[in-house]
Amino acid sequence: MSQTLNASTLLAVPLAPLAGAVIAGIFGTTFGGNWIGRRLSHTFTILGVLVAFVISAMTLKSVALDGARFNATIYEWMVVGGLKMEVGFLIDGLTAMMMCVVTFVSLMVHIYTIGYMEEDDGYNRFFAYISLFTFSMLMLVMSNNFLQLFFGWEAVGLVSYLLIGFWFTKPSAIFANMKAFLVNRVGDFGFILGIGLIAAYAGTLNYAETFAKAEEFAKLTFPGTDWMLVTVTCICLFIGAMGKSAQFPLHVWLPDSMEGPTPISALIHAATMVTAGIFMVARMSPLFELSDTALSFILVIGAITALFMGFLGIIQNDIKRVVAYSTLSQLGYMTVALGASAYSVAVFHLMTHAFFKALLFLAAGSVIIGMHHNQDIRWMGGVRKYMPVTWITSLLGSLALIGTPLFAGFYSKDSIIEAVHLSKLPGAGFAYFAVMAGVFVTAFYSFRMYFLVFHGKERYDQNPHVHHSDEEPDHGHHDDHQEPHESPWVVTAPLVLLAFPSVVIGYLAIGPMLYGDFFKDSIFVNLERHPGLEEMAKEFHGAAAMALHGLTSPVFWLAAAGVALAYYLYMVNTALPAKIAGALKPVYKLLDNKYYMDWINENVVARAARGLGLGLWKGGDQAVIDGAVVNGSARLVGVFAGVVRRFQSGYLYNYALAMIVGVFVLMTGFVWRDQLLALIR
Repeated sequence: MSQTLNASTLLAVPLAPLAGAVIAGIFGTTFGGNWIGRRLSHTFTILGVLVAFVISAMTLKSVALDGARFNATIYEWMVVGGLKMEVGFLIDGLTAMMMCVVTFVSLMVHIYTIGYMEEDDGYNRFFAYISLFTFSMLMLVMSNNFLQLFFGWEAVGLVSYLLIGFWFTKPSAIFANMKAFLVNRVGDFGFILGIGLIAAYAGTLNYAETFAKAEEFAKLTFPGTDWMLVTVTCICLFIGAMGKSAQFPLHVWLPDSMEGPTPISALIHAATMVTAGIFMVARMSPLFELSDTALSFILVIGAITALFMGFLGIIQNDIKRVVAYSTLSQLGYMTVALGASAYSVAVFHLMTHAFFKALLFLAAGSVIIGMHHNQDIRWMGGVRKYMPVTWITSLLGSLALIGTPLFAGFYSKDSIIEAVHLSKLPGAGFAYFAVMAGVFVTAFYSFRMYFLVFHGKERYDQNPHVHHSDEEPDHGHHDDHQEPHESPWVVTAPLVLLAFPSVVIGYLAIGPMLYGDFFKDSIFVNLERHPGLEEMAKEFHGAAAMALHGLTSPVFWLAAAGVALAYYLYMVNTALPAKIAGALKPVYKLLDNKYYMDWINENVVARAARGLGLGLWKGGDQAVIDGAVVNGSARLVGVFAGVVRRFQSGYLYNYALAMIVGVFVLMTGFVWRDQLLALIR
């Protein structure tokens, strides 16, 4: 079969969702006169994503089985000096995998949205947004140059702003989307600095050309310092990933993104946006491998995020926020793997996590529908018998999340832990402790939520709140004390379809993705300096053997201990959690206030930024630029003109006198000069 891919076919992958977004966004809203109704809006958008998924699956087959590759320019926008600005695609194992993950999860979210948003006035607008989001992410992962990468990077940020603030009449939603937008701008500032350094010193924006010059790039130092230029560049690029992939301390926007509707929570947290930073670092592996300093920085930041964001999940009572903090923690695991030079392990966990995290978010949305828009897990319980499909799929997703042997999350999470254990970089010891402790924490908060929602005493009729949670607007008139009910098929069908890969994808994919040649020309690892993956390959004897060994590993017993503790505290001795919270009140307060990061940002960082801005405005702009330079020069000209105009009297005898004095000065000036020079000598 052909070893190349067709450019026109590849172009249809991002353009099909874009076409659906344009049709629904223009002709399905008041902007275009509401020419098409809800049915046509969701039909066009779902069809667009379905086309993208089918082509992506065919592309993955060609890449994996036939060795097909594609790297070419599709459109040249402009040339500035020797710097080409172009749109192009790079299709290899990494890209093909990401295309399938993005389109499949997006397709499930689109179908799910039909049921979840059926009573919302912004139905068509929402479909337009999520299709546009899919287009943006596809442009990002398919790019072969930094310009297109940055376009997709900013586009997903912009659409996430629109989606988080989708219910724009809610003050909390407006605050959340502005928070996400501003925090991401901090990361994006570092990201564009990194791209600028590459453009300035490598002289190109093309990936392949940049990687070809990597060794030369590594010999340079940052001007005026003894810092390695590649280290500065990689850290700048990673700062962009810290914002997009919500790493400490730029993580604060992600929990608040729950203000958006549940389908977009699944899309942001599972397959798009937050995984963009992980994908970018993996794609840039030829650069990051040249700087152990940058890798150590990544390792430590990921470890902090994995452990300390997991702690916050323990005290959350909103069902969506529990899952959101698990996303933060799992992103930390992926980042730790990147820091350990296990890039293939990081993107493997990205893939498995996309399926089970989308499943958990959509299952949480199903629970919210069934509980008549109550989101507080303290007022649920016993939901299992009312929502059997949601219950079993949630259980499967939770088992995958905590790394149960044979489930998808087990293969990727255990591989991350092993890679960190084998790493010799500074900070690896702390990172290993963090990811091991995170196993227990993840199991505890995941099954705390599971037991409180699906098992135990029914508490939905004891909810002290008259109306549903403030997290989401009411989509209809519901009685909060009605019995829970199973969601419609358009909600449960995506849950079932996501449950299958959440269980089996790790078993099927670990061999080729980690120890085969699937990423052979996508990811580069210097095995002499970072031999961890090579050592792991020697110990790998198949997926089944790994699962059997996992049953005896400390990781499994830590997870089992977390589940057992959650069962005891929330099913057996239900009064104990309140006593523990009372005994550890300072710790509980610290966690409840999210380490005071929001307070620090709002009262220290924001005020300092405001003070700096006011100082630059009042002192720099108004006083120096406007006052001294602009207005000062105007006043100086006015004073000079005032003096000069006194000589412009209009009388002829004044002008004649000025001429005589001038002639006299010219005639005698040379004499005065000679006498003055004689006196000086």
